[in-house]
Amino acid sequence: MCAGKMHADEVDIDESLVRRLLAAQFPQWADLPVELVDSAGTCNAMYRLGEDMAVRLPRVEWAVADVEREYEWLPRLALPLPVAIPVPLEKGMPAEGYPWPWSVYRWLDGETPAVGRIAEPGLLAKDLAEFVAALHRIDPVDGPPADRGVPLATRDAPTRAAIRELHGVIDTDTANAAWDLALQAPEWPGPAVWVHGDLQPGNVLTVRGQLSAVIDFGCLGVGDPAVDLIVAWSLLTADTRNVFRAGLRVDDATWALSIALIELPYYRDSNPVMAATARHVIHEVLADHEHAP
Repeated sequence: MCAGKMHADEVDIDESLVRRLLAAQFPQWADLPVELVDSAGTCNAMYRLGEDMAVRLPRVEWAVADVEREYEWLPRLALPLPVAIPVPLEKGMPAEGYPWPWSVYRWLDGETPAVGRIAEPGLLAKDLAEFVAALHRIDPVDGPPADRGVPLATRDAPTRAAIRELHGVIDTDTANAAWDLALQAPEWPGPAVWVHGDLQPGNVLTVRGQLSAVIDFGCLGVGDPAVDLIVAWSLLTADTRNVFRAGLRVDDATWALSIALIELPYYRDSNPVMAATARHVIHEVLADHEHAP
């Protein structure tokens, strides 16, 4: 869990603030227990509310647009998907010194899977492929553009800068070579589709080893489906990556490498869980690159 601040412009959020917001705007819930959720999430602070709800508040201004996006679109996307996703119950307004909208969601049970400690990795790979395929099939009409569902070339400058910043931390020569190869992948030729955009381990929930829910749709939008392959390196093993990719019809552009390279220097000191995931992704992608025929 990362209880401290991760961003220079992050606002102060604590249990007292959550209680004041609830009392002022949703008094029917004001007397329920409020408890900080053990989470490595980077954009929102989350508090469990009673037994079956959660309060979610943006930490930084650039995450505020996610509130409206999720409030508008998640109820429309929930029905066609094979597992649960968060559906907001209420949207709170700025108050009590807190400057932005915030949300109350139904609580979703489940555990965050840990790389190397997944009981049925092949089953989880299959479940994830089914979820991604179902999301990509939903009619994207009028959907907002995905921030990450863009051509990889648009991320070239920040990715190169991150590689330079990680000199001495990772094998930067191999990272540059892998990124060069990723940039050669052709752009997605098909229509844009709904993408989750941030399929990290912390955004996946399992019950008894089976996928039960996918959470945190802050990067939700319409774009290149290849971005949702990041989970193949952030959570799955080399043996199960093929199971996951076999269930999808997308090109294997290495979005995971760009995201992880940018995240590692940013969260290296402030969020050890995110940094560890980024290190794992970089290791897996570079290993695949070195062993490629």
